[in-house]
Amino acid sequence: MTATPDVWKITSVADAAEVRAALDRVVTAAEVPPLERARFLTSLTALLRRCLERHGDWELLPRVRQVTEEQAGRLDVTVRPVGSMAPDPADEPALSCPLPRPTEPTLDAGAPLTAALLHSDEHTAAVLNLLDEQERLLHLHREELHQTNQGVLALHADLEAASRVQRELLDAERAARAEAERARRLLTFLTDASAAISASLDPDAILRSLADLLVPEYAQHLDVWLFDDEQEHTDDDRPHPVPHHAAAAVTAARTGRPQHAAAHPGALPGVADLPPSALSPDRPLLAIPLTARRLLGVLTLTAPGPRFDPDTSVMLVELARRVGVALDNARRYEQYRDTAEALQRAQLTQLPTVPGLLLAARYLPATRGLNIGGDWYDAFLQPDGSLLAVIGDVTGHGLHAAVVMGQLRTALRAYAVETDSPAEILTRLHRMLGHLQPELYATAMIARFRPGEPEVVWASAGHPPAVVRGADGSVRVLETRPGVMLGIPMPFVYTDHRADLPVGSSLVLYTDGLVERRALGIDAGIARLGQALGTLSGPELQQDPQAVADALLKPLLHDSERDDDICLLLCHTVPPAGQ
Repeated sequence: MTATPDVWKITSVADAAEVRAALDRVVTAAEVPPLERARFLTSLTALLRRCLERHGDWELLPRVRQVTEEQAGRLDVTVRPVGSMAPDPADEPALSCPLPRPTEPTLDAGAPLTAALLHSDEHTAAVLNLLDEQERLLHLHREELHQTNQGVLALHADLEAASRVQRELLDAERAARAEAERARRLLTFLTDASAAISASLDPDAILRSLADLLVPEYAQHLDVWLFDDEQEHTDDDRPHPVPHHAAAAVTAARTGRPQHAAAHPGALPGVADLPPSALSPDRPLLAIPLTARRLLGVLTLTAPGPRFDPDTSVMLVELARRVGVALDNARRYEQYRDTAEALQRAQLTQLPTVPGLLLAARYLPATRGLNIGGDWYDAFLQPDGSLLAVIGDVTGHGLHAAVVMGQLRTALRAYAVETDSPAEILTRLHRMLGHLQPELYATAMIARFRPGEPEVVWASAGHPPAVVRGADGSVRVLETRPGVMLGIPMPFVYTDHRADLPVGSSLVLYTDGLVERRALGIDAGIARLGQALGTLSGPELQQDPQAVADALLKPLLHDSERDDDICLLLCHTVPPAGQ
């Protein structure tokens, strides 16, 4: 540690100026930074001013101390009145300044006072320059911060805009998905509803199904007005449609266009708006024509809510069109079926009365589909008193099959005039059918009963075998190699067969609709028929053959789908009258 022995006396302003100039040279030579130098000199000036203001003489003791090996040193300045005790080196200096490199303070008494005073402005200028630089840097930093803030705000705005666009896209996607799901649901409903109303050929069943489908999800209630003066009410069992529906229904029937009645125009696609006079008092009304080949009627629907949805109205109009087609098909089917059934029943025989033989017959038309017209039975007397019992089934269904059945029945009776051989009659029918109706075939079985003969002569053309119950209650099937179906394009000669049939025996002829089931086949059905016949007693058969015919049908019909005609002819031999 070094310390200068100089003691600088300050008795006047000039002394103070010289001391300040000397220390200025020290810190300048030691390369003290301008700001630190200005701070030190400013503090020194204030210290000198206080000394002068207190009057008297003062001494200033500058010392240079080496603080650490890495640092050059430190300039300490201590002041005291003249005549005071020597300062303790450990005393706290009045003023200090770090020195980057060591410099000994010297007092140059010859330095001009003016230069010392003017030289102080250099420090002020340096400080001002430094302040200017700091102000410039501060301005740059402030501008940079402003630009950064602007960028951050712009980035936030961009992010917010992107987020808003993303939300809008998500909302649009959700709306599109919801719309697509609604369209899919409506299309699925339309498909299922179309299948439901097309599954039946019964107009009443179609309208009941329509009400079950639409109420209450798509309509509060509905009415169907048909042009045959039949009013169908399928919603809430009211006896008549509400009067407000009449105007809409009449307008729809007159124009052939769907009509919409509501407090405000609905803008429904393809639907005309009615004036307020036709409004329903509580809910909007939709009146849709039911059309097919012609206008059949009008469907009126009351909205399930405050309005009809446009997409739902389009679906309802299309569904009404399909309902019209289904109703038209059902009506045509009923007309066709009724005609075929009437034709077929008109050709069925009134059973004759034959000594020694009791007869009973049943004909049941199919209840499903248009399977009417192919099955028939017949029984008629020959000139010699014998009886021919006939059962047959024409392939195909409907009017054509009924007409062919009538032709076969007439031809069979005509051929029976010339011969009583069942085989010969079938042979002639085979040739006739193959010539006149080559696209149709038929099965048939003929049995001949002669009074007093305990046997039956029969022949079969591909028909299910007859079932016989003997007088002793035993049951057997008249099985033999069957002949080909009538009309098969091949020559064939049928053969007569004989079977014992003593008094008290029964012969049952039938068509395949009675015994055939898809799941079981025909053999199981024939066995069931034999079991039913075997449970009957001789007195039952002799006393009431009509009841016996019903008893044979009952166990075989409970699992029948009734998709084919059923014919049954029961022949029971009894002793001739008087025996």
